Amino acid sequence: MKINANYLSLSESYLFTEIAHRVAAYSKANPDADIIKLGIGDVTRPLAPVVVEAMKAAAAEMGQAQTFHGYGPEQGYGFLRDAVRDYYGSFGVTLQSDEIFISDGAKSDLGNILELFSKDNTVLVPDPVYPVYVDTNVMDGRPVQFMKGTEENGFCPLPKEGVKADLIYLCSPNNPTGAVYTREQLQQWVNYALEQDAVILFDAAYESFIGDASLPHSIFEIPGARRCAIEFCSLSKTAGFTGTRCGYTVVPQELEREGVQLKKFWLRRQTTKFNGTSYVVQRAAQAVFTPEGLKQCRENVRYYKENAQIIAGVLGQLHIFFTGGEHSPYIWMKCPRGMGSWEFFDFLLDKAHVVGTPGAGFGGQGEGFFRLTGFGDREKTKEAARRLLDVLG
Repeated sequence: MKINANYLSLSESYLFTEIAHRVAAYSKANPDADIIKLGIGDVTRPLAPVVVEAMKAAAAEMGQAQTFHGYGPEQGYGFLRDAVRDYYGSFGVTLQSDEIFISDGAKSDLGNILELFSKDNTVLVPDPVYPVYVDTNVMDGRPVQFMKGTEENGFCPLPKEGVKADLIYLCSPNNPTGAVYTREQLQQWVNYALEQDAVILFDAAYESFIGDASLPHSIFEIPGARRCAIEFCSLSKTAGFTGTRCGYTVVPQELEREGVQLKKFWLRRQTTKFNGTSYVVQRAAQAVFTPEGLKQCRENVRYYKENAQIIAGVLGQLHIFFTGGEHSPYIWMKCPRGMGSWEFFDFLLDKAHVVGTPGAGFGGQGEGFFRLTGFGDREKTKEAARRLLDVLG
């Protein structure tokens, strides 16, 4: 018997596990410290009322023999796939319901989708980046190249001549930087993927935070994308489903490689290895896409964006460089006084009792940067901003 030795190439601890350990140790040593956590991108607002009512009604159905549901379709119930299809239509993207696959969230699909592709494929990943993109490929032993996100390119790296890639990860709005690709920039990536015969894995988990009609919500707003892209989205941030768990992946019919429709591969994978998202959760998700559901969920998104703007306002006063906040719940700030990312983490925890995420945990280009989130409580966010001003002013 042999183990998968690729796991030995992973960093010893997942980024957010390391943060939790450090905060726990500090809390134990300083039990009276009032710590405000603006690190992990977890929501704090409750589910929208219309979503809760839909969940209650679905749970009641499960308690009656006439309306009880057992195993559901692994790719999702038709009522939710149709709702997602119509939602895409609201920003000009035409999808077929059978191109949409319901899951328990984008994170798992982003990892599982790799089963469709050979381990010999070369992966191109932005840096800084959501760690899951890199770690899941390292687990498979797939070679990974990085495209550098910098202040100069607005943390939106573009294709480089002479770089060959088979799988390309893009995230817009980006986690962790909050940067958003324009249509013209995404067109460059689509053109590149078509030239390379590559596949773009597009993470749109934060699309609901986009507040400018000129910016794309979906890669499929870009001509040619249906022949080279798979899109992943989640209700975690759109509707507060981080604990409820529901997302969806779009694999267009036109996406073929080596004469095979990748949609068929994904369907085969899901029907073999996935039992589907629960009926109760899917009814709750369906309610998100109703007019009232969208209204209520957008109120929560607006709340988080306003929190981000509170933090941004303080950084502006301090003349500290940052990106994000406008179309994203994240603030990506440059560490002040020349501090490194983990150095600033410890400084902020000790001096202000505020927890953020060290940029170095998102890749080499993240060193010297730091992520704060707008997902906290409003009053705690205001207090954290006040503390930032006190210790950095």
